[in-house]
Amino acid sequence: MGESGAGPVSAVQRLLPTDEAEALLELTADIADRELAPRAAGFEARGEFPRTVFATLGRAGLLSLPYPEEYGGGAQPYEVYLQVVEELARRWLSVALGVSVHTLACFPVAEFGSEQQRKRYLPDMLGGDQIGAYCLSEPAGGSDAAALTTRARLDGESYRVTGTKAWVSHGGVADFYNVFARTGGPGPNGISCLLVDPATAGVVPQRPERKMGLSAEVTAQIVFDDAVVPAERLVGGEGAGFRIAMQALDSGRLGIAACAIGVAQAALDYACGYAAEREQFGRPIAQFQGVGFMLADAATQVAAARALLLTAARLRDAGRPYTVEAAKAKLFATDTAMRVTTDMVQVLGGYGYVADHPVERYFREAKVLQIVEGTNQIQRLVISRALTS
Repeated sequence: MGESGAGPVSAVQRLLPTDEAEALLELTADIADRELAPRAAGFEARGEFPRTVFATLGRAGLLSLPYPEEYGGGAQPYEVYLQVVEELARRWLSVALGVSVHTLACFPVAEFGSEQQRKRYLPDMLGGDQIGAYCLSEPAGGSDAAALTTRARLDGESYRVTGTKAWVSHGGVADFYNVFARTGGPGPNGISCLLVDPATAGVVPQRPERKMGLSAEVTAQIVFDDAVVPAERLVGGEGAGFRIAMQALDSGRLGIAACAIGVAQAALDYACGYAAEREQFGRPIAQFQGVGFMLADAATQVAAARALLLTAARLRDAGRPYTVEAAKAKLFATDTAMRVTTDMVQVLGGYGYVADHPVERYFREAKVLQIVEGTNQIQRLVISRALTS
């Protein structure tokens, strides 16, 4: 039961809204089993970005699911899209996270762009051949996004962008960047969003970060050295950037929660298979309460995280406020992933600590999910403020 097989994938009971959604999840599982699971360990060990895998997902329509058909999207509700992300994450988190990041990167133009911008840019962004990136955080500022210092100065019909963005997923490999920069005074009202072509002179990706996990998912700083960006690429008008960023992050946090649930489910699946086969004292270790109860607790926590996520997604689909529920889902799902992957390493004992079994990778990968798209401390801040305001 080594890394090459990645263990059994158990069936997850899902209440999907349509037959089309059922077929979509079946297609996703099939692609994930054939194209993702056999490649994950090798690409992660080499730290190689799996661009061809994203091309496969693009051809299958999995890179545009929650966006309108008129621009090339899949017109799927968020509750369906997120379950697709979860299925991908069960086989390979770097790819699932990439899908979530790309979906996040399409949000500004899809939701705040002019009709002209949507018609011009969205078909290519959603067409399956492109991968997007989201440039908000900076080396000196992550959680305090309103204090960003990257500057975009209007010069005639263009903006000149200067500054550095940090922790950019797909940095250096993306086909478009959403760049949040200061066009006005201090604070959130001085921030705007620009859609930047990576081929622009002065857009300089830096060396990819060397990370604890997600080695196949490229993360890098992007330096903007007086990069000239046409003013027509301003999204939502000057001063709208912070509002765009925060609304995008609400949706993005749901994607991270889905990723976390997928990783936790993968770890649980593998540990269950191992515990059913591994014998000590003359019987499978799954029969010992110390192990069996650990598996039962993990299964319950994963199911609870999934239910919380789907509640937030259904609120979003219904057009109702979901910011706080998204924060709850991101907080609980990612904390659950960290706890479950830790416990599943324990179920495997010494074997859980070696790369011959994938649970050590799941453990390393789960940690970052408590950090990205707003740390879990920020999620607690969002939730607590809502409770007391």
